[in-house]
Amino acid sequence: MKDKIYKIIEVTGTSDNSIEEAVNLALERTGKTIHNLSWFQIVETRGNIDNNKVKHWQVTVKIGFALD
Repeated sequence: MKDKIYKIIEVTGTSDNSIEEAVNLALERTGKTIHNLSWFQIVETRGNIDNNKVKHWQVTVKIGFALD
Protein backbone atom coordinates (compact mmCIF):
# COMPACT_ATOMS: atom_id res chain seq x y z
CA MET A 1 0.00 0.00 0.00
CA LYS A 2 1.36 3.39 -0.98
CA ASP A 3 1.34 6.31 1.41
CA LYS A 4 -1.21 8.94 0.37
CA ILE A 5 -0.47 12.60 -0.18
CA TYR A 6 -3.22 15.12 0.55
CA LYS A 7 -3.94 18.64 -0.65
CA ILE A 8 -6.14 21.14 1.18
CA ILE A 9 -8.24 23.82 -0.48
CA GLU A 10 -10.57 26.43 1.00
CA VAL A 11 -14.01 27.20 -0.44
CA THR A 12 -17.10 29.10 0.73
CA GLY A 13 -20.59 27.68 0.36
CA THR A 14 -23.72 29.80 0.62
CA SER A 15 -27.35 29.11 1.48
CA ASP A 16 -30.52 30.99 2.31
CA ASN A 17 -31.64 28.06 4.49
CA SER A 18 -28.92 26.72 6.81
CA ILE A 19 -25.26 26.28 7.67
CA GLU A 20 -25.51 22.58 6.86
CA GLU A 21 -26.90 23.28 3.40
CA ALA A 22 -24.11 25.79 2.73
CA VAL A 23 -21.50 23.15 3.62
CA ASN A 24 -23.19 20.46 1.54
CA LEU A 25 -23.44 22.77 -1.48
CA ALA A 26 -19.74 23.63 -1.17
CA LEU A 27 -18.83 19.93 -1.04
CA GLU A 28 -21.13 18.99 -3.94
CA ARG A 29 -19.79 21.75 -6.18
CA THR A 30 -16.17 21.01 -5.31
CA GLY A 31 -16.74 17.31 -5.98
CA LYS A 32 -17.70 18.10 -9.58
CA THR A 33 -14.15 19.22 -10.41
CA ILE A 34 -11.98 17.55 -7.76
CA HIS A 35 -12.14 13.87 -6.87
CA ASN A 36 -11.02 11.86 -3.83
CA LEU A 37 -12.58 14.31 -1.34
CA SER A 38 -11.78 12.95 2.09
CA TRP A 39 -12.62 15.40 4.91
CA PHE A 40 -13.69 18.96 5.68
CA GLN A 41 -13.22 21.49 8.47
CA ILE A 42 -15.43 24.53 9.02
CA VAL A 43 -13.13 27.52 9.46
CA GLU A 44 -15.56 30.44 9.35
CA THR A 45 -19.30 31.01 9.51
CA ARG A 46 -20.95 34.32 8.68
CA GLY A 47 -24.27 35.59 7.48
CA ASN A 48 -26.36 38.49 6.34
CA ILE A 49 -29.07 40.04 8.50
CA ASP A 50 -32.37 41.41 7.22
CA ASN A 51 -35.12 42.65 9.51
CA ASN A 52 -33.23 41.32 12.55
CA LYS A 53 -33.21 37.76 11.13
CA VAL A 54 -30.66 35.64 9.30
CA LYS A 55 -31.17 36.15 5.59
CA HIS A 56 -28.20 34.27 4.14
CA TRP A 57 -25.42 31.93 5.40
CA GLN A 58 -21.80 31.85 4.19
CA VAL A 59 -19.64 28.99 5.46
CA THR A 60 -15.95 28.68 4.61
CA VAL A 61 -14.57 25.13 4.73
CA LYS A 62 -11.18 23.57 4.22
CA ILE A 63 -11.49 20.40 2.14
CA GLY A 64 -8.82 17.71 2.08
CA PHE A 65 -8.42 15.30 -0.82
CA ALA A 66 -5.93 12.63 -1.83
CA LEU A 67 -3.72 13.33 -4.83
CA ASP A 68 -3.46 10.71 -7.56
